Amino acid sequence: MNIEILKNKALEEHIPIVMDDTLDEIYKILKKIKPENILELGTATGYSSICFATKLINNNVDVHIDTIELDEKRANQAIENIKSFNLDNNINVIIGNAVEVLPNINKKYDLFFIDAAKGKYPIFLQEALRMSHKGSIILADNILYKGYVMSDYNKHKQRTAVNHLREYIKDVTTNDKLETKILEIGDGLAITVVKN
Repeated sequence: MNIEILKNKALEEHIPIVMDDTLDEIYKILKKIKPENILELGTATGYSSICFATKLINNNVDVHIDTIELDEKRANQAIENIKSFNLDNNINVIIGNAVEVLPNINKKYDLFFIDAAKGKYPIFLQEALRMSHKGSIILADNILYKGYVMSDYNKHKQRTAVNHLREYIKDVTTNDKLETKILEIGDGLAITVVKN
């Protein structure tokens, strides 16, 4: 299996995966900070964690990724995909609801990649801050959510998700212990550095 096959399979099955331009931006961050411990929320088929691990291992980083997935079928698919890339020593898939799993994790991480339930981003942020250290980076994908977040969007269907993403942006941009920039790439990427 190669990464392109994995990517195309996910796209064919309409499984949301990190977009190419977002991934390119994340690669720059990985190259710069060389994180050894990563926590990902939203494994899907394992595409992003496989991309991150491969990139870091090729840069001689002994990386460990914990990744949480709610959907058991997808999580098992991710475990198979991770094995096919010989990355099962580097990537640990945790099956469960991140909101319930996170309070039981007591580790420090260098990098967080949030790409799970949009309505839970503020909760994920609080947990990430608890497990961060000075210099940790928190990445939140799809932060602009199809452009709804920065518009006057108020339709009932997506209102909760949009409001929680707005809350996340407010939290990371008004906290003086954090430094955040929001890039309009992919579906929006918030890059937050923990200052202290």
